[in-house]
Amino acid sequence: MTAPLEFYFDFSSPYGYLAAQKIDALATAHGRTVDWHPMLLGVAFKQSGMAPLTSIPLKGEYSKRDFDRSARFHGISDFRMPAVFPISTHAAARIMLWAKTRDPAVGAKVARALYRAYFAEGKDISNPDTAADVAATAGVDRAGARAAVDDPAIKDALKREVDGAIGRGVFGSPFVFVDGEPFWGLDRFDQIERWLAEGRF
Repeated sequence: MTAPLEFYFDFSSPYGYLAAQKIDALATAHGRTVDWHPMLLGVAFKQSGMAPLTSIPLKGEYSKRDFDRSARFHGISDFRMPAVFPISTHAAARIMLWAKTRDPAVGAKVARALYRAYFAEGKDISNPDTAADVAATAGVDRAGARAAVDDPAIKDALKREVDGAIGRGVFGSPFVFVDGEPFWGLDRFDQIERWLAEGRF
């Protein structure tokens, strides 16, 4: 049985959002599934010395233009840059991870709902109550989702997830492993497509 695509993302990543709209179809076309992994870019940035693109001189203004252009290029018409960016994604990541531990398919559904709430609807998913409300629209128990944000066990689980990601060399979002091969960025999806179709190159 072929291994799933391992998809690492941060809920405050515009390119991660765009990738999240494409990853499932890409995997399905090649007989694969997707294993969704929330991570925290802030932790990775401390390790790598990077910073949010929008905060970097020269790159910042370009990146905002590129987010919109990339969304148009990929036919993702609902993308809207949020009024507040970036945001803390601890609450959303904990809720998604909580849902994933119960059912990976539900976890992915919650992830897509949270991403859409932020990048299409402008909702502040850094707010635990808002994030729980959004998760409930994806079919999970609202009270359970809200409790997960403050649950020490879920906090520890997210820390392990992030530490594991960094241990594997994940430093950005989106970040995909295909049979152990790392690909960083939405602009590597064409390479992923070829890798899946033809094997290593």
